[in-house]
Amino acid sequence: MRIGLVGATGLVGRTFLQALPLFGFDRAEVYAAASPASVGKKLPFRGGSLEVLPIEALLELPLDLVFFSAGATVSAAWAKKFVEKGCLVIDNSSAWRLEPDVPLVVPEVNMACVQGHRLIANPNCTTIQLVVVLAPLAREFGLERVVVSTYQAVTGTGQKGVAQLLAEREGRTPPFTPYPHPIDLNCLPQCDEFTEEGYTREEWKIIRESRKILALPDLAITATAVRVPVLGGHSVSVNVTLKEAAPLERVRALLAEAPGIILQDEPARAYYPMPRYVGGQDKVFVGRLRRDTSHPNGLNLWIVADNLRKGAATNALQIAQHVLAPAHP
Repeated sequence: MRIGLVGATGLVGRTFLQALPLFGFDRAEVYAAASPASVGKKLPFRGGSLEVLPIEALLELPLDLVFFSAGATVSAAWAKKFVEKGCLVIDNSSAWRLEPDVPLVVPEVNMACVQGHRLIANPNCTTIQLVVVLAPLAREFGLERVVVSTYQAVTGTGQKGVAQLLAEREGRTPPFTPYPHPIDLNCLPQCDEFTEEGYTREEWKIIRESRKILALPDLAITATAVRVPVLGGHSVSVNVTLKEAAPLERVRALLAEAPGIILQDEPARAYYPMPRYVGGQDKVFVGRLRRDTSHPNGLNLWIVADNLRKGAATNALQIAQHVLAPAHP
């Protein structure tokens, strides 16, 4: 198995390199590419180092699988060139997610839709952890309406977000300021740029991607995305109105048995998911499960996941593992 990784020097790219052995790709030949400014750099890998190549050089190699994690502009320009050379391409950017002929995949939810496709889109990090939980509820009880409020870590912005938070905490002038306001000791009700109707791009991603993955194009869903001064791990508060009444214990059992979910729901002893404790984990954690007392079919949930692992690299690696299972060693 020969694997290419485009965007290898970013936070998600480095997470890919760490996670590859965990998903059966420990013996693969791996080649890294990044922006011209990073070409020639050495990345730690398997006890040695991996030299960063230009993407043009990567295209000339006989690769089987290519992961893209370098932003939508790069993916839009290069992903299909690798597909044309016979590669399976899994793209972590927003470039192809809403294209009707490109599957948008979360393995626990809709893996069957990848059949026959060589370009597969990896969803937004927050969308992934949300739909892993919504899918079993949708299948069992139906979804009437979903209200989402996110609490997103600075690693979701990449290295620049981390640099701003750490500099502010240490009393230094940040080398980069990707946020319009200080992030330490603050919450910013803005993730990405504002677009139509006062929503940010992040909020529209959650809405539109969830509809596509769940195959519910008319799902009533709305979102507010907030950046918080947390290094890693996204948290999501969800209010769900089901189409059918659901006994709370049945909902709890359903989520406990669902693939990819760990239920942490014992509030009496302060046992619930928190971003501080999900780092390096590949599951989605759910807790604070309770009835919405304002609606007979309403539920409230609290969902947390590592946005670099399950929210990005892990989900892409799981897709590759499923698609290539008979082929890769």
